[in-house]
Amino acid sequence: MDLLDELNAHYDAMPPVAAMQVRAVHYDGQRLRLHAPLACNVNDKACAFGGSLVSLMTLAGWGLLTLRLREAGIQAEVYVADSQVRYLAPVYTDLEAEAWLAPEVDWDAVLAAWAARGRARAGVLARVAGADGGNAAELSGRFAALRPA
Repeated sequence: MDLLDELNAHYDAMPPVAAMQVRAVHYDGQRLRLHAPLACNVNDKACAFGGSLVSLMTLAGWGLLTLRLREAGIQAEVYVADSQVRYLAPVYTDLEAEAWLAPEVDWDAVLAAWAARGRARAGVLARVAGADGGNAAELSGRFAALRPA
């Protein structure tokens, strides 16, 4: 089972996420992309439900940090610490979210914090693409990694 299969199995184990039909579709070591069909995430205006947009971006950020840590040989419990979301345009197509580390994140410092304290934080950015290729929604968040209990 590869990393995306493991991540998808984890998403499928969470009933609200399974209902959204979230799939991790691409990971290149720097960015994680998720997909969810509009039909499972539609609101009363026939566009994507705002809660689904923020959930997909949060799941992308969570998944990105989880995969980056796994690649570093670290098994951690990852949590969203805080986030800020901007909704910029309605989405009338299937949802595509992408997440990456914020530019100010020093990955070596994140790993050093983990090694020293058994916990670390990283800033993550995420977006849902709009029909025109621009951003329909944006998330800026901090995610925390803790040793499993």
